This record gives sequence, structure tokens and C-alpha cells, in this order.
Amino acid sequence: MYDIALSVNACLRANTRADIVWMVSPNSSEKSIRTEALALTPGGGKIGSLLGGTFNGHFAEIASQKLTAGRQVEFNVNDFESVTAGLPVNTKAKFLVVPAAQFSPELWPALLQREAVALVCQLDGSEVTGISFYNQETIATADPAVAEIYNRGVSTVVELEHQVISIYWPVTKMVIAGGGLIAEAISEAAHVLGWQVAIESNVGMVSGLMAGLSKLDCAVIMGHDVESSSRCLESALESDAGYIGALGSKQMQENRADWLAYRDVTDLSRVHGPAGFDIGAKTPPEIAISILAQAIGVLKGA
Repeated sequence: MYDIALSVNACLRANTRADIVWMVSPNSSEKSIRTEALALTPGGGKIGSLLGGTFNGHFAEIASQKLTAGRQVEFNVNDFESVTAGLPVNTKAKFLVVPAAQFSPELWPALLQREAVALVCQLDGSEVTGISFYNQETIATADPAVAEIYNRGVSTVVELEHQVISIYWPVTKMVIAGGGLIAEAISEAAHVLGWQVAIESNVGMVSGLMAGLSKLDCAVIMGHDVESSSRCLESALESDAGYIGALGSKQMQENRADWLAYRDVTDLSRVHGPAGFDIGAKTPPEIAISILAQAIGVLKGA
């Protein structure tokens, strides 16, 4: 849901129809699948991804009917779909297809802010008759069963007899500007935490990735070239990243600070450099652990 929020919000502001699709069951153990969603717009436009696009044709056909209310649909996975969707043959895959206008208008801004949200869809047969929206401020007003599932702190979808409870908790993103063994070690350790990691050396691409970071996310700057690494650091500072770590010697930190100061960027209070706790780390895995420990501490406010 988080990945499509910006585009769906823009569609609604432009009075453009969008139909939202997400999986009800089976509730995969894969975090990426649990938070995946697809938005369909008139004319065949598709925003986001769901099971590699396996059932996009079915969803497009349903969306073309311009539903006035959401609907729960079910498909029996065949041999070909099993391969592309990663689901066992003959699995009964259930989805909700809901017009974006049927959701609370507060949902999309909340997702843009990477808030944890709960959606409770009321069903009458296969028709979605209503959707309740909750976030951390309002979850206490929800049914206790909904609040209990929400407070587990994980993304999940729970199917009840006349309800579908969809919980979305944001996952920390980390953008690593630069490559090499240390970058790979950081990425591997971050994946153990369930974080989403992007390693990118192209300065222009890094800038785009940094722009999407929130206070829940991390930026790690590497590289031995002062100009390119400083440009990446500048992009990190322009973002809302909750943790910014800059690798390199104290001299490199000073050189980057000089480069930024020349461009009127002087507040480096958010930058942790050299990145990581001083634990005597020497090898790439040790350095990765020291950086991630520091990032966790900063994000948790410890």
C-alpha cells in the first residue's frame, strides 16, 4: 500500500478513478507480499505490483466494470500461475478490489507519512459494504480484536466471517550510496532485520532514492571521492531520513563538510561520521554491525 499511496492520492485529487487490489489469502510470510497492492486506472494504467502481475488481466476486467463498491474475488491457481505468482497449484487466492473513493480520505496521507494503519472491510457476501480506517491515534477506538492484531506490530491480513482486517506496518528502508564489501555486508545484515535495502553508486539515482526516505529510514554514505559522496550526503540531508551515517576517515568527513559549506549546507548535526559505534570493528561484517547498531539506536531514540 505504501508504494502506491503517492499516485493514488494524486488520482483522487485530480478526480481520476482508481481501483485498489490487495491479497486476502493466503497470507504469505513474505513481508513484501503482505504489503503489496495494485492500483488500476481507466485506460489500463497500473500502479504498483501484486504477485508479479500474475492476475492483472483478471483485475483489469473487474475494474473495467467501474464498481460502486468493493468486491472480494477468488481465483484457483493453475500450473502457469503457480510459477509466476509463487503459490502452490490449486491454491485458492482471494483478493479485494475496492474503488479508491470508498476508503477514508485520511488513509492516503497517512500512508504517505509511513504511518501504521488498519483497514477493516465489512463484507456482505462478496461485496464490501464499508471500510473503517485506524491509525496509532485512533486504534484504541477500534474493536478490541482489531486493536490486538494491530498492536502486534507486523503487516498482516486476517480474514473473518464477515470482515477482512488488513494491517500495514511500514518497513525501514536503507539507501546505501556506494558499493563494495562493506556495502554488501551492511545490506546482508539489514535484510536480517527485515529492512528494505537499495545499494546505488549513481549519484543521480541516489538522489531519487533519498528523496523518498522518511524519519523511519536510513541513509549510509560511502565512497572515496569527495564530490560524489558529498553530493549523496547533501541528498540525504535534504531527505527526512531518521539516520544518516557517513563512512570515511575524519579527514574525509572534514573534506565533505567543506564541500557542503561552500554550498551553504552547514548544519551537519544529523550526520553520524565516521558512521558506527567504536567497537574496534575491522572486517566488513564487523563494520556493518557497528553501523546498524548505531542506526537502530538512533531510530529508536535510544
